[in-house]
Amino acid sequence: MDFFEHIVFWHWWIAAGILLIIELSVPTFFFMWMGIAAVLVGLMLLVVPGMPLELQLVMFVVLSLVTIILWRRYREKNRPLSDHPLLNQRGQQYVGRVFTLEEAIVNGTGKVSVDDSTWRVKGLDMSVGNKVKVVDTEGVVLVVEAAG
Repeated sequence: MDFFEHIVFWHWWIAAGILLIIELSVPTFFFMWMGIAAVLVGLMLLVVPGMPLELQLVMFVVLSLVTIILWRRYREKNRPLSDHPLLNQRGQQYVGRVFTLEEAIVNGTGKVSVDDSTWRVKGLDMSVGNKVKVVDTEGVVLVVEAAG
């Protein structure tokens, strides 16, 4: 326990380096903020060398939480723009498109062929060959209406 009584600023900077290496190793954007907090605690300890370990740890925790919360708030307000906003919402990509029924809609369900796959559809009963327009999705089911 003698080691913990003699923590100096560069110990925090080593911890920051380790946290930043962890950040590079895992697919998150989380450890960087704790690394920044460790750098700040190291800077404070450089300015005030006799700071007790308990205060250092409290400052590290508080600064970690503050930086993480500030980043999350910033990220929520400034979402990145994408040229493919529906990339992982495949069904939503078909909203507004018109398809031909491959299997009649009976009791509210049928099927359409979309590009290289077959999708289940939900809508009013219609016969095979009718044109339908996708108006919404419910999970992996396309909600359709008669194309007019």
